[in-house]
Amino acid sequence: MGEDVRLRAVVTLAQAMAAARTPRESWRAAALGAKEALGGSFAAVSVWERELGRLRVLVNAGVRAEGEEEFPEAETYPVHQFPEIAEFLHEKWAGGGEPNAWVETAEGATGASAAGPAGYCHQRVAALRRRGRGSCVVAPIVLRGQAWGELYVARPAGAPVFGRSDADFATVLASVVAAGIAQTELLEEVRKLAFTDPLTGLANRRAVDMGLDEAVERHRKSGTVVSLVVCDLNGLKRVNDSLGHAVGDRLLERFGSVLSVCGAMLPGALAARLGGDEFCLLAVGPSSDAVVKVAADLCVRAAEMDLGEGVACGVASTGDPIGPVRTARRLFRLADAAQYRAKAARSARPVVAGRDGAVLQLADAPPAAPHDRRSFRGVRPE
Repeated sequence: MGEDVRLRAVVTLAQAMAAARTPRESWRAAALGAKEALGGSFAAVSVWERELGRLRVLVNAGVRAEGEEEFPEAETYPVHQFPEIAEFLHEKWAGGGEPNAWVETAEGATGASAAGPAGYCHQRVAALRRRGRGSCVVAPIVLRGQAWGELYVARPAGAPVFGRSDADFATVLASVVAAGIAQTELLEEVRKLAFTDPLTGLANRRAVDMGLDEAVERHRKSGTVVSLVVCDLNGLKRVNDSLGHAVGDRLLERFGSVLSVCGAMLPGALAARLGGDEFCLLAVGPSSDAVVKVAADLCVRAAEMDLGEGVACGVASTGDPIGPVRTARRLFRLADAAQYRAKAARSARPVVAGRDGAVLQLADAPPAAPHDRRSFRGVRPE
């Protein structure tokens, strides 16, 4: 392969990873790009999980053997089966050397292999034979000076065996992949910070707004049931005033954990802190009865906490008779009105829009004054 061709392959790989929006897209772009660049039939990207002592496969791309999944959930290999990951990498480059790639063949090590002496045979060689592959090139992926994982590209039995120049090129490709993964991880961290409440670790208001908009759109198109549970944690001000804000933060964290546990009972539900003492659960798909049951359990669990005074909980679901819901704002206003009703009545159970007639009237009534709780955090009536 000429230098110009390989340069174009590097550029193509870098561009594909830069265009990736999620880690999975990034891993897949890395594997496919490396496969094409090295003329392989199959490629994989794996991560070294040090704390578990194993190599975990993130993506398998190209011609997969029987049992290989594109994004495997549990394809892992103990590091002791691949000693070059734990030993070769550290010994060869941790002290300042280069993390060079190496070649393995179904017959054992070749002259291009950096993994062991002639006749060297281990789990990776056995895997080549078992999956009908003739040779592979393995390149360490190094991030921030540490071994992050590996890039693996294979050719089928009968195809030309990888050589030293392929291993050298794989080292270059692994560097490009490392840069792409670093960018994706940074973007993921930024996204997490943008959509996560720093105190509780739950989603924040921005995440709820986006999720609710998408959910209501699904409801409009396909009738999917969308439910919103809005909670107001009682007693936070008293805790802050009498015991201090550090204890108040602990109350918020504890309720956040309770909300997360309850939300897990609703597949795919989003648990969030809206701000201050206000929280919510967004559920898409489960029936309104299932959501109300979880909301009732949430009230019970909150009342049993050793801090605070329970929670006021309101529910609005398109599965209940609440009229047409064409906007996220409408569903949010109904849930907020139900929560206001629960707080005013000091209800130990959730108040449900459509099952409590006063909620619809309250949601449709204009707020009495800017400071009135019915201003619903600034949401205007429709």
